[in-house]
Amino acid sequence: MERKKVRRRHFVRWVFLAALVAAIVAVVINWKWIYDWYLGVSYVPSEDMAVIRDKLNLTGDGEFLFNAAQPVLSEAKEFNQNCRQKESETAVLGCYTTGNIYIYNITAAELDGIRELTTAHELLHAKWARMNEDERLEFVASLTRVFDDNQELLGDEIEPYDISEKQEELYVRAGTEIKDLPEDLERHYAEVFRDQDAVVDFYESYIAVFREIKAKMAGLLEEMEVLKEEIGAKTAEYERQVNQLEADIVSFNSCAEVEGCFVSEGEFYARRRQLVAKQGELEKLNGEINDLIDEYNVKVEEYNADVTESNKLQDMINSNSVPEIR
Repeated sequence: MERKKVRRRHFVRWVFLAALVAAIVAVVINWKWIYDWYLGVSYVPSEDMAVIRDKLNLTGDGEFLFNAAQPVLSEAKEFNQNCRQKESETAVLGCYTTGNIYIYNITAAELDGIRELTTAHELLHAKWARMNEDERLEFVASLTRVFDDNQELLGDEIEPYDISEKQEELYVRAGTEIKDLPEDLERHYAEVFRDQDAVVDFYESYIAVFREIKAKMAGLLEEMEVLKEEIGAKTAEYERQVNQLEADIVSFNSCAEVEGCFVSEGEFYARRRQLVAKQGELEKLNGEINDLIDEYNVKVEEYNADVTESNKLQDMINSNSVPEIR
């Protein structure tokens, strides 16, 4: 009996060791997921960030990723410290760095949707960081097609990035700025967002403000150029006719001083009426030129006002434009 008990203890010990080894292997294999879980359970979003999370309508996996990345809304000074902005850089709205998401807290009513879009954008950076190389390669063909089909939108946005970053940035922007994606990308983004089109709506909502003012400024520039050419042409014609009238007046006065130059008094008054009529025509032409100049100046004022508004909007999204309070 004693020998059997000893064997049973050895058997239990081996089972325990096997279970322990299996647990250790599972932890090693899934340590990233476990670490994300640990970060997620300790994360408590701010009230505003909780609202943003709810507006993004995340899946279970999306919310797990969101909590693991612990998004934070930051004011300018803190945001710049975390996102390491430089004065010469283009305005940055958010960043994913050292495993955390930081969002510049832009609250301007004119830019409704910008915080939601930026959070979604950075969330996809966090998703990309958790994908292995084989997983990323699966989307190369579809992302390339999206890029080719949306050159006007994505070309200038992707171009500034280093070649090593282009694919990641394309992946992120496709998921937050483009609707009607290839099926494999639709399925993939659906792992994070319940409604990816609604995420794109956030982008279109805030970017429309910039597009509208940019289009208005471009239109004003075209109108100003047309007016400028018309003013130039009419001014040149006015000056030509003024010179001709001045020469005609000199000729008329010279003829009036020479007896017999005008064959009759009727001819004298007829020539004089012609000169007076020409003066009237020139006054009318001068008035047209002045009206065009006034119209041009009004458009200049409109354009300058739009420049001011555009600069204001740029300042709203540029954390470097906010002066520090000392």
